[in-house]
Amino acid sequence: MAVPTGQIVGFLGPNGSGKTTTMRSIMGLVAIDRGSITWRGEPITDQVRHTFGYMPAERGMYPKMRVREQLVYFARLAGRHQDAADAAADRWLERMGLTDRANDELQALSSGNQQRVQLAIALVHDPELLILDEPFSGLDPVAVETMKALLVEEVERGVTVLLSSHQLDLVSDVCPDVVIVSQGRIVLEGAVHDIRNRSPKRYVTAAVGAGDVEAFESPTPSWDVVTRADGVLRLSVPSSCDAREVFDAVSAIGPIVEFAFAAPELSEVFIESVGQGES
Repeated sequence: MAVPTGQIVGFLGPNGSGKTTTMRSIMGLVAIDRGSITWRGEPITDQVRHTFGYMPAERGMYPKMRVREQLVYFARLAGRHQDAADAAADRWLERMGLTDRANDELQALSSGNQQRVQLAIALVHDPELLILDEPFSGLDPVAVETMKALLVEEVERGVTVLLSSHQLDLVSDVCPDVVIVSQGRIVLEGAVHDIRNRSPKRYVTAAVGAGDVEAFESPTPSWDVVTRADGVLRLSVPSSCDAREVFDAVSAIGPIVEFAFAAPELSEVFIESVGQGES
């Protein structure tokens, strides 16, 4: 697996597929039995790892340590001098909207604010590579948008990001490329747009104004009814299917007020590819 420099790549897979183990291996927290991990074509030393930022899925912080003190501590661990660590801590507290909580103990913060602190710790030393394991966990919608904007800014600054998340709608928003793994092996990788368009399926969503979607009968075995409820019919059809043909078939049960013919979402491709990888 290759993560291009200065880009953000989504690292996806079901529980137990090897994502966290891979991330821990990059950080030297797990010793690999074989193979190799390199950064910019060279072996990863402890000195190189000081240029990495890591945000684990589990809380990796000290509950009774004050927030600002915690940021300074981790900046110092990454090799920053005291003045630089102090300045970086204050800068990231401001960017995360946590300046007013600087002197609070970590355990006094909400889960979402703890997640912000954990991201600030991963970024406080201006890393070249940022490894994020479930970074959106516990965040409210406003905090999610803030996190997404921050990641885009970091990538524009030249930071390389490897991001793992089960929230695939968010992955689609921020990651142009993804790698999907199952049982420790890559089953699909590439640009999200290309992966979706390569699918042999297309999904049709049709809202029928004055008809009974329960009355719809598929004219061919290759058209599968996914759902039908509240006047909305959702079908899975072959990618070679003509959208007009589907439109005409559905309109036979009533006037169509909304119609969409599109490639599957990333979440749907994920389910298909993981199923293939596990079979």
